[in-house]
Amino acid sequence: MSGAKHVFTHRLAQESDIPAIMDLMGAAITVNMREFLSDEEIIAARESMGVDRSLIADQTYFMIETEVDGETVLVACGGWGKRKTLFGGDATAGRDDSLSDPETDAARIRAMYTHPDWIRKGLGTLLLDLGEGAARDAGFKAIELGSTVPGLPLYEARGYEAFHTEVRTSANGLTNTIIHMRKAL
Repeated sequence: MSGAKHVFTHRLAQESDIPAIMDLMGAAITVNMREFLSDEEIIAARESMGVDRSLIADQTYFMIETEVDGETVLVACGGWGKRKTLFGGDATAGRDDSLSDPETDAARIRAMYTHPDWIRKGLGTLLLDLGEGAARDAGFKAIELGSTVPGLPLYEARGYEAFHTEVRTSANGLTNTIIHMRKAL
Protein backbone atom coordinates (compact mmCIF):
# COMPACT_ATOMS: atom_id res chain seq x y z
CA MET A 1 0.00 0.00 0.00
CA SER A 2 2.76 2.50 0.83
CA GLY A 3 3.72 4.69 -2.10
CA ALA A 4 1.27 2.97 -4.44
CA LYS A 5 -1.41 4.97 -6.23
CA HIS A 6 -4.79 3.37 -5.74
CA VAL A 7 -7.96 3.75 -7.73
CA PHE A 8 -11.03 3.84 -5.54
CA THR A 9 -14.35 2.55 -6.80
CA HIS A 10 -17.76 2.58 -5.19
CA ARG A 11 -20.84 0.42 -5.26
CA LEU A 12 -24.02 0.08 -3.24
CA ALA A 13 -23.83 -2.22 -0.23
CA GLN A 14 -25.77 -5.49 -0.13
CA GLU A 15 -26.93 -7.54 2.87
CA SER A 16 -24.05 -9.94 2.24
CA ASP A 17 -21.60 -7.06 2.89
CA ILE A 18 -22.67 -6.64 6.53
CA PRO A 19 -19.84 -8.75 8.06
CA ALA A 20 -17.21 -6.73 6.14
CA ILE A 21 -18.93 -3.47 7.11
CA MET A 22 -18.94 -4.52 10.76
CA ASP A 23 -15.23 -5.39 10.63
CA LEU A 24 -14.37 -2.03 9.04
CA MET A 25 -16.55 -0.12 11.55
CA GLY A 26 -14.87 -1.90 14.46
CA ALA A 27 -11.38 -1.05 13.23
CA ALA A 28 -12.31 2.55 12.43
CA ILE A 29 -13.98 3.16 15.80
CA THR A 30 -11.21 1.50 17.81
CA VAL A 31 -8.25 3.13 16.05
CA ASN A 32 -9.42 6.35 14.39
CA MET A 33 -11.12 7.76 17.48
CA ARG A 34 -8.14 7.10 19.77
CA GLU A 35 -6.55 10.48 18.97
CA PHE A 36 -9.66 12.24 20.30
CA LEU A 37 -11.19 9.95 22.93
CA SER A 38 -10.09 7.68 25.77
CA ASP A 39 -10.80 3.95 25.56
CA GLU A 40 -13.74 4.40 27.94
CA GLU A 41 -15.13 7.27 25.84
CA ILE A 42 -14.83 5.10 22.72
CA ILE A 43 -16.92 2.43 24.47
CA ALA A 44 -19.52 5.11 25.21
CA ALA A 45 -19.46 6.34 21.60
CA ARG A 46 -20.07 2.82 20.26
CA GLU A 47 -23.61 2.96 21.68
CA SER A 48 -24.59 5.48 19.00
CA MET A 49 -22.92 3.59 16.14
CA GLY A 50 -23.42 0.40 14.20
CA VAL A 51 -24.81 -1.12 11.04
CA ASP A 52 -28.15 0.32 9.96
CA ARG A 53 -29.79 -2.26 7.70
CA SER A 54 -32.37 0.28 6.49
CA LEU A 55 -29.60 2.14 4.63
CA ILE A 56 -28.66 -1.06 2.83
CA ALA A 57 -32.28 -1.95 2.08
CA ASP A 58 -32.90 1.61 0.79
CA GLN A 59 -29.82 1.32 -1.46
CA THR A 60 -28.27 4.47 0.02
CA TYR A 61 -25.12 2.96 1.56
CA PHE A 62 -21.83 2.93 -0.34
CA MET A 63 -18.83 0.63 -0.23
CA ILE A 64 -15.52 2.21 -1.28
CA GLU A 65 -13.05 -0.38 -2.53
CA THR A 66 -9.65 -0.66 -4.15
CA GLU A 67 -7.39 -3.41 -5.42
CA VAL A 68 -4.41 -4.54 -3.34
CA ASP A 69 -2.26 -7.37 -4.67
CA GLY A 70 -5.08 -8.49 -6.96
CA GLU A 71 -7.67 -8.57 -4.15
CA THR A 72 -10.63 -6.20 -3.74
CA VAL A 73 -10.36 -4.48 -0.37
CA LEU A 74 -13.06 -2.50 1.46
CA VAL A 75 -11.43 0.77 2.57
CA ALA A 76 -14.41 2.92 3.57
CA CYS A 77 -18.19 2.87 3.79
CA GLY A 78 -20.94 5.38 4.39
CA GLY A 79 -24.01 6.82 2.83
CA TRP A 80 -27.06 8.94 3.11
CA GLY A 81 -30.48 8.37 4.56
CA LYS A 82 -33.93 9.33 3.42
CA ARG A 83 -35.39 8.38 6.79
CA LYS A 84 -35.65 10.64 9.83
CA THR A 85 -33.08 8.74 11.92
CA LEU A 86 -29.98 10.95 12.19
CA PHE A 87 -27.41 8.45 13.47
CA GLY A 88 -26.91 5.02 14.94
CA GLY A 89 -27.30 1.39 14.13
CA ASP A 90 -30.24 -0.98 14.14
CA ALA A 91 -30.30 -1.14 17.96
CA THR A 92 -29.71 2.56 18.74
CA ALA A 93 -32.42 4.03 20.97
CA GLY A 94 -34.62 6.80 19.58
CA ARG A 95 -34.76 5.71 15.95
CA ASP A 96 -37.40 7.13 13.61
CA ASP A 97 -37.47 5.08 10.42
CA SER A 98 -40.28 7.06 8.83
CA LEU A 99 -39.41 8.53 5.44
CA SER A 100 -38.37 12.17 5.20
CA ASP A 101 -40.17 14.55 2.85
CA PRO A 102 -37.62 16.17 0.49
CA GLU A 103 -39.75 19.33 0.41
CA THR A 104 -39.65 19.93 4.16
CA ASP A 105 -37.02 17.62 5.70
CA ALA A 106 -33.28 17.25 5.34
CA ALA A 107 -31.63 14.10 4.05
CA ARG A 108 -29.02 12.51 6.35
CA ILE A 109 -25.35 11.66 5.93
CA ARG A 110 -24.99 8.36 7.79
CA ALA A 111 -22.50 5.87 9.16
CA MET A 112 -19.25 7.02 7.58
CA TYR A 113 -16.18 4.94 8.42
CA THR A 114 -12.69 4.69 6.94
CA HIS A 115 -10.33 1.82 7.67
CA PRO A 116 -7.36 3.08 9.73
CA ASP A 117 -4.89 2.02 7.00
CA TRP A 118 -6.67 4.28 4.50
CA ILE A 119 -7.29 7.56 6.34
CA ARG A 120 -6.22 10.91 4.83
CA LYS A 121 -6.73 9.72 1.26
CA GLY A 122 -9.92 11.67 0.48
CA LEU A 123 -12.32 8.82 1.20
CA GLY A 124 -14.48 10.84 3.61
CA THR A 125 -14.81 13.54 0.97
CA LEU A 126 -15.68 10.92 -1.65
CA LEU A 127 -18.41 9.50 0.60
CA LEU A 128 -19.80 12.99 1.25
CA ASP A 129 -19.83 13.75 -2.48
CA LEU A 130 -21.68 10.50 -3.22
CA GLY A 131 -24.23 10.98 -0.44
CA GLU A 132 -24.85 14.67 -1.12
CA GLY A 133 -25.21 14.06 -4.86
CA ALA A 134 -27.66 11.19 -4.38
CA ALA A 135 -29.72 13.19 -1.86
CA ARG A 136 -29.81 16.17 -4.23
CA ASP A 137 -30.90 13.87 -7.07
CA ALA A 138 -33.70 12.58 -4.80
CA GLY A 139 -35.00 16.15 -4.43
CA PHE A 140 -33.59 17.08 -1.02
CA LYS A 141 -32.55 20.70 -0.53
CA ALA A 142 -30.62 20.24 2.72
CA ILE A 143 -28.66 17.52 4.45
CA GLU A 144 -27.88 16.88 8.11
CA LEU A 145 -25.60 14.60 10.07
CA GLY A 146 -24.70 13.65 13.60
CA SER A 147 -20.94 14.08 13.97
CA THR A 148 -18.68 12.55 16.55
CA VAL A 149 -15.91 14.80 17.88
CA PRO A 150 -13.33 13.13 15.55
CA GLY A 151 -15.54 13.76 12.48
CA LEU A 152 -16.03 17.47 13.15
CA PRO A 153 -12.98 18.80 11.22
CA LEU A 154 -13.98 17.03 7.99
CA TYR A 155 -17.59 18.16 8.12
CA GLU A 156 -16.70 21.76 8.95
CA ALA A 157 -14.22 21.80 6.05
CA ARG A 158 -17.02 20.58 3.78
CA GLY A 159 -19.39 23.41 4.74
CA TYR A 160 -21.50 21.76 7.43
CA GLU A 161 -22.52 24.02 10.32
CA ALA A 162 -23.30 22.84 13.83
CA PHE A 163 -26.73 23.77 15.14
CA HIS A 164 -27.19 21.50 18.18
CA THR A 165 -25.01 19.42 20.49
CA GLU A 166 -26.48 16.30 22.05
CA VAL A 167 -24.80 14.66 25.02
CA ARG A 168 -25.87 11.12 25.86
CA THR A 169 -24.88 9.20 28.97
CA SER A 170 -23.76 5.70 28.07
CA ALA A 171 -24.09 2.45 29.98
CA ASN A 172 -20.57 2.93 31.40
CA GLY A 173 -21.61 6.32 32.81
CA LEU A 174 -19.49 8.39 30.44
CA THR A 175 -20.92 10.87 28.00
CA ASN A 176 -21.01 10.65 24.23
CA THR A 177 -21.19 13.92 22.32
CA ILE A 178 -23.04 14.07 18.99
CA ILE A 179 -22.87 17.35 17.08
CA HIS A 180 -25.89 17.93 14.82
CA MET A 181 -24.76 19.67 11.62
CA ARG A 182 -26.55 20.94 8.51
CA LYS A 183 -25.67 22.02 4.99
CA ALA A 184 -27.77 23.36 2.11
CA LEU A 185 -27.68 21.29 -1.04
